[in-house]
Amino acid sequence: INNPALLAQYKKQLLSVTVLGSSPTNLITRTELTNALKGLTGNNYKVDSVSGAANTFIAGTVSSSPIFNTLFSKEEIQKIGEEGFIIKARSGKTIITGNSDIAILYGVFHYLRLLQTNESVIHLNIISSPRLKLRMLNHWDNLNRTVERGYAGFSIWDWHKLPGFIDQRYIDYARANASIGINAVSLTNVNANAVILTAPYIQKVKALADLLRPYGIKVF
Repeated sequence: INNPALLAQYKKQLLSVTVLGSSPTNLITRTELTNALKGLTGNNYKVDSVSGAANTFIAGTVSSSPIFNTLFSKEEIQKIGEEGFIIKARSGKTIITGNSDIAILYGVFHYLRLLQTNESVIHLNIISSPRLKLRMLNHWDNLNRTVERGYAGFSIWDWHKLPGFIDQRYIDYARANASIGINAVSLTNVNANAVILTAPYIQKVKALADLLRPYGIKVF
């Protein structure tokens, strides 16, 4: 953040940062916040998992803390469904909530976009939920790593090395998808190869599914 006044505003809003919960998705959310805030503000943040009176930024599901029941109406909570989120900022505090851990991850990514695009975060009242239930990325990848009508190299999926080797690119891929709300992925070409349904390939698919699941992404 190059604007000194804006940077000061952000730091004031982020004096103490907490993400409630201990699920794999919660851990991912804490990591995203830690890395992003360090890169954007230059400060080293310890993102806590337990809220306190001094918190200026708290993210967690509605059921994770009684504080959320006093801040949000039942209508707001029902409106967002399972994957929607609410971001409110007032009186020097920022609260992000939703009905699932994935919703919190989506909300945090949205908040980080506000910082990245130099938006004011002092007075926020954001209620957002997906218009589409299924938001799928459809690969046209073959099991030999060629891509149908693909002009940018080999498929990202290295079936030969799966399930034992998890490429860092798979994690980057999951992060990128989750950051824009992609929640499903079709791994192979529509001109399907039945070999993927054999036991060895099911184990390879399982490795990818296990990796993608905490990011809210279901494998097809």
